[in-house]
Amino acid sequence: MTVPTPPAGAGTRGDAGTRGAAETVTDAGTGIVRWGPRALTLCLATGPDGVARLAVNDAPGRAALPLVEVELAGHGRSGTSGKRHVDGAVSRRLRYAGHDAHPDRLTVRTHDPESGLRATTHFRRTGDLPVVQTWTELTAGERAAEVENVSSFVLAGVAGLLGAPGRWERDVRIWTADNPWSGEFRWKGVPLGAAGLLDTGMTRFGQTGSKNRIALTSTGSWSSSEQLPMGWLEGPDAVLAWQIEHNGSWHAEVADRFDEIYLLLSGPGEREHHWSVRLAPGESFATVPVTLALAPDRDAAVAALTGHRRAARRPHPDNTALPVVFNDFMNCLMGDPTTDKLLPLVRAAAATGCEYFCVDAGWYDDERAGEGPGGVPGWWDSVGAWEAAPSRFPGGLAEVTDAIRAAGMVPGLWLEPEVVGVRSPLAAALPDEAFFRRRGRRITEWGRHQLDLRHPAAVAHLDETVDRLVGEFGLGYLKLDYNIDIGAGTDSGPHGPGHGLLEHNRAYLRWLDGVHERHPGLVLEGCAAGGMRIDHATLAHVPVQSLSDQQDESLIAAVAAAAPVAVPPEQGAVWAYPYAGQSDEEIAFTMVSALLGRVHLSGRLDLLAPRQLALVTEAITAYGGFRRSLAQAVASWPLGLPGWRDDWLALALDTGGQTLLALWRRGGLDPVREIPVPPGTTEVLPVFPAAGPGRAVLDREAGLLRVELPDAPAARLLRLPRAASPLS
Repeated sequence: MTVPTPPAGAGTRGDAGTRGAAETVTDAGTGIVRWGPRALTLCLATGPDGVARLAVNDAPGRAALPLVEVELAGHGRSGTSGKRHVDGAVSRRLRYAGHDAHPDRLTVRTHDPESGLRATTHFRRTGDLPVVQTWTELTAGERAAEVENVSSFVLAGVAGLLGAPGRWERDVRIWTADNPWSGEFRWKGVPLGAAGLLDTGMTRFGQTGSKNRIALTSTGSWSSSEQLPMGWLEGPDAVLAWQIEHNGSWHAEVADRFDEIYLLLSGPGEREHHWSVRLAPGESFATVPVTLALAPDRDAAVAALTGHRRAARRPHPDNTALPVVFNDFMNCLMGDPTTDKLLPLVRAAAATGCEYFCVDAGWYDDERAGEGPGGVPGWWDSVGAWEAAPSRFPGGLAEVTDAIRAAGMVPGLWLEPEVVGVRSPLAAALPDEAFFRRRGRRITEWGRHQLDLRHPAAVAHLDETVDRLVGEFGLGYLKLDYNIDIGAGTDSGPHGPGHGLLEHNRAYLRWLDGVHERHPGLVLEGCAAGGMRIDHATLAHVPVQSLSDQQDESLIAAVAAAAPVAVPPEQGAVWAYPYAGQSDEEIAFTMVSALLGRVHLSGRLDLLAPRQLALVTEAITAYGGFRRSLAQAVASWPLGLPGWRDDWLALALDTGGQTLLALWRRGGLDPVREIPVPPGTTEVLPVFPAAGPGRAVLDREAGLLRVELPDAPAARLLRLPRAASPLS
């Protein structure tokens, strides 16, 4: 059972006098410990009952909850009912046992004298951002502890924090993102009352509150297949944003308590995810980490989370170089690569300025005819050995990878490492213990078995595969896909399916780190049927993340425009897939969608007319002029977060001294739209395309950009320089 370790350079007990020491203050009169960034100061207080409670920017009030919510088998809850995960009997007994405060972290220890359980709650700062990361470590005392649920973070008093005390039903909005396959990042915000959380008035009669909740829960190995594991609460004065940093099951809930609102975040639990863990005496378990950001508005909160994601991820040169990748799958070969089909694409991709060329699915299997359920190719249930198919590459796969290098590009391959098809020889070669099982039988999902990366045979197979392919073909890129959701988990082991999945999730991240350590220059792209595993745990371990499998260029624009809420621009891989039948405006439209993220070019470039290919090359050349600035860019949405069917979409990236503004017109009768621009904007300059119908006129006095695009679909990428501040 792993415990997250402090970041490199974090302080120790001896560094209390270094940077930021004045930010930790204990009020002698009240005993309140205040710690953290100025805009998000944690206030820890111990009441007469000895229980430590937490508030932000103010003293804990009547509604304050214990520092951690724990449910042990046989102990239950006290003072509430229903499905909420607060007011646990153990939580009410957790007595304050001390704390250690340092400039960059705070550790608080609590203890339950009845069960002997000890809890150590960790808080960690991210530089000077208004951000705090937190998790809790539980340790059993002299008796074993059967843990059924434990929070990573819980905070009451949220309505007051956001400027809506007593008015939370109407004045606090909850923002979450539906994340359907090929329709990712669908943000929506509604008042708590409209989301079903009402002030029933029962606190006047001595009751705690309404007993219901707003709950978001994801169960299984796709962490974002229904909702993103993040969101925010928005009030009149501030926004409290959160993200759960886990690549498996997770839970979030918002509810009322004593005329206030609480937010609870956690990894898996017994009720929702079939998770529990039995801790032997002295044994520990660490919850999944979560991160909070408090800011005046949405864009500032997203910027703070983006800064945290950048600081917390594994460093990789790819995140600053941002090379252009050609991938042969989307609206191109669609899983049917051969030497004859690939070589013309290699030449065309090199001509446009691509730097990596990734051969996608299908390269490993001779079977091409027929389709399986769901429209997948016939090789779907035979994957796992990862050997090049001779019939596809008569001269060997090296003929293609050598041609890629000869064209000045770095070769890459697609893998789906976590699965083994039921028809693969590997399914019989590996022991049953190397796969997910329930009730003694291997789990089969859509013709695949799930490898259990807790088992050394599974890890050895994947390590051998990666090392062999990288060594044999000189690969510099691996696209790691994952196209099944295996459900609650595996019950191989003593703790049940939910904990089996949790341990596998953590083992997968360790495996990624091992690949990076053996092959430091290798670029790993995270993918799960597009965007079904969009979470910070994954993003912290791979430099590139696929955003969607969407094949419609009009619809992927909405995905691309909304994605920077959850994925830093320099990590978000967006498809651009021009094809021969498109007009110049349609080619510009699909290219603009990728230019404020990671360009993943596809489509039959080899069939484009010279004029069309020149337009694609123009886009790639323009991207090369600003791409490195994306690694520090801060996103905003001058027309609001993109709706799935909106006629106009806008995404702005502040790169320091200027704004890059992407605009899409997808339909509607009005060819003109006014766009708010940042203060101090001095002019508007085209980035891509350099010429085309329409115009953009800046009204500096009004702070508006008036854009006219006579045709739909149409898109433009513009540059908006700003005057230097007289104080800069």
